[in-house]
Amino acid sequence: MMARVRSLGLAVLLLFGGLSLATPVEAAEEKDGVSLEDIVNNSILGHAEDGNYLNFKPFGVVELPRIMLVRAGQGELALEVFGSTKSLLKNGPYGLKAHGEEHGLVTDPNKLKEAIAAKEHLHRSVARTKGHVVADLSITRHLIFALLAMVIVFGVFIALAQRYKNGVGRTEAPKGIFQNMMEVMVVFVRDEIAKPNIPGEKWRTFLPYLLTAFFFILVANILGLVPFAGAATSNIAITGVMAVMTFGTVLLYSSKDYYKELLTGPPDAPVFVRIIMVPIEIIGLVMRHVALAVRLFANMMGGALIIFSLIGLIFIINVLFGEVAAVGTVVISVGFTVFILLLKLLVAFIQAYVFTILSALFIGMAVEEHHSGGGGEGESPDSSRLGERLDSVEKEALGTTST
Repeated sequence: MMARVRSLGLAVLLLFGGLSLATPVEAAEEKDGVSLEDIVNNSILGHAEDGNYLNFKPFGVVELPRIMLVRAGQGELALEVFGSTKSLLKNGPYGLKAHGEEHGLVTDPNKLKEAIAAKEHLHRSVARTKGHVVADLSITRHLIFALLAMVIVFGVFIALAQRYKNGVGRTEAPKGIFQNMMEVMVVFVRDEIAKPNIPGEKWRTFLPYLLTAFFFILVANILGLVPFAGAATSNIAITGVMAVMTFGTVLLYSSKDYYKELLTGPPDAPVFVRIIMVPIEIIGLVMRHVALAVRLFANMMGGALIIFSLIGLIFIINVLFGEVAAVGTVVISVGFTVFILLLKLLVAFIQAYVFTILSALFIGMAVEEHHSGGGGEGESPDSSRLGERLDSVEKEALGTTST
């Protein structure tokens, strides 16, 4: 029985590896040869980064609309909309740039046709030949999956709210695995994240935001494990916007005591020390939220790069040592890929938890009211306790996400 299970598992791994090999083999047939640079730039980095297309290979590629805010030759602003990158190159005054090239814009129609036929335009940046692009407002792959994650979270909670409105889970016990699972997760965010870190009853004000952040990040992370999909949280723009929302919440709801200590420094410190401490505290406040964005982005992007690198290793070995060595690498590469995918499922939950609890800590430190008498020299014991907990949670987060 064990032998059959192992044989079946080996067959699945080989099938997965064969499907993974399908796209590069086609690319090799279309071109005269596949270089190591092509594999790294297009197969690994090209699919890990954002792009203006949805990759459904071997079934096909769907190009997304391109929207450009440009300053034309006469200096006037104009908004140009194209259905795809192919349409942009055919109908607009645009050319292609290769990876890492600052000059040498490809504008020759014949070369552009060759690039489009070989799908190279999907992995290159475009530039305007007349005037310049002020802002690229094009629809991207990560934006599509961020919107999809938003729709999923919205739909799930609308359905749950309708159940609670009808009394299921409110006047009677929750019904079904799905409702019970969601209730457990909501109670976890409320009791383990919001209540311990935001003082008093103020947690009620911020619980909706914390729930939204937790479930959006969780769904976005899980989408990164779905075939043909991607994790929107592997884009620094997405995580940056979420960190800005936490930062805005902190600034909007901060107590007077928090602003006083932030802008004037410790009340018991000498003047010259306070002059030094004020900019340090302000920089520290900003950098906390920058780290909040970078931590989530780096972990999700790192996982994608590891997976693509393991699969790309098959083709790198093929280029360097031949087909026999590449076939021998398939089982090892695919086996490690499956392991990393399982690990990423755990990391998806961990990163949602880490972002949410750090957001709750930052908000809790900001809304904390300092009371004189019993708080030491100008600082409340609760503020000190929150600061210590912040340090411990950040150390735990760094240790947990190092995988």
